[in-house]
Amino acid sequence: MTTPTAHPAPQANSGPLDIAAIRGQFPILDIEINGKPLIYLDSAATSQKPQAVIDSLVEYYSSFNANVHRGVHTLSQQATDIYEDTRVKAQAFINARDAREIIYVRGTTEAINLVASSYGRANVGDGDDVIITAMEHHSNIVPWQILCDERGANLKVIPMNDDGDLLMDEFEKLLGPRTKFVSVVHQANSIGTVNPVKQIVEMAHAHGAVVLVDGAQSAPHIPVDVQDLDCDFYAFSGHKLYGPTGIGVLYGKYDLLNAMPPYQSGGEMIASVTFEKTIYADLPAKFEAGTPHIAGVAGLGAAIDWVQGVGIERIAEHEHRLVEYGLQRLNEIDGVKIIGNPKRRAGLISFIVDGVHPHDVGTVLDSQGIAIRAGHHCAQPVMAHFGIPATVRASFGVYNTTDEIDRLYEGVQQVFEVFG
Repeated sequence: MTTPTAHPAPQANSGPLDIAAIRGQFPILDIEINGKPLIYLDSAATSQKPQAVIDSLVEYYSSFNANVHRGVHTLSQQATDIYEDTRVKAQAFINARDAREIIYVRGTTEAINLVASSYGRANVGDGDDVIITAMEHHSNIVPWQILCDERGANLKVIPMNDDGDLLMDEFEKLLGPRTKFVSVVHQANSIGTVNPVKQIVEMAHAHGAVVLVDGAQSAPHIPVDVQDLDCDFYAFSGHKLYGPTGIGVLYGKYDLLNAMPPYQSGGEMIASVTFEKTIYADLPAKFEAGTPHIAGVAGLGAAIDWVQGVGIERIAEHEHRLVEYGLQRLNEIDGVKIIGNPKRRAGLISFIVDGVHPHDVGTVLDSQGIAIRAGHHCAQPVMAHFGIPATVRASFGVYNTTDEIDRLYEGVQQVFEVFG
């Protein structure tokens, strides 16, 4: 019987990182943009994919393509093995207690919508409070606005200061007997703040509230232990974790998930169906209606293998050095302003250039082969807080180097030459 190929990282999980060897695993880094070598500084939007992940997708469709859980034939059994083995990998990656606490979703956005729709509608009522932060991605704002509008609940916001840190004293004031849910970003995609989510969870639990942590930006960059955090829900996306698009994970504590009604209905999420009554399947199938993104799950498993082979702690250390170097270099340029100065920053730097719209900055940098993000980053309230329409965002992955940051420095200098 054919079995899936193991796709380890290109080096052992010890000693200094060999960035050249790592970069050699990413085929896209060999291309040119506008006649210049690609410098990819947009990993907060989506990371690039190592060959191991690309191979896993090709291998699945070439050798194991079948639906899961529904066939006695060999291909279906092999596909099911891949599907469930990846669930165990995801469990270990975030240190969940039970593999049944891992629910496959399309990404963090769907995970948040699932919790807001299923847990929220069943537990949040008229006059209750839902709390989010001032630095949320729209995906962690709009679902709660919809829920609060439907249920007559109040949406409250933890403010932040001009450094980009949450005002924890103000959070304490927001908590009360009507607080039912707190949903917070672990690492802000707009300014890179790493929030004290363990403290937030402790404070919320002291008031009987349930907590969801948006880990879209944290899971690829820093170690995550959901049992240590004690969060009730945690969500992350595969495509920011060097994996495929269209696949992600919702972690939820077993008892909470078990008590929640289904989010979608159809095939796979049932134990039995008659015209009189449907009995739902046990976890995790109850929340995985229909044919899932099986190839995406295979790619997610390969991505988790790859990241763990490199070592998430070493990735965090490398990216911390990149951020520190990037801050140093950009602060050397007159006319560049870094947005936010949080106590703990990871993964990215947002900045503006005096007199030049971020979109124009992005266009000039693209002409130099430098891919950055320019805009409001689906975080318009953050932009409003700082009184700006948009920023330029350079975000890093394990494959980036200080030489590329030097190229970014030169590219920003070119912006001043173009716009005088």
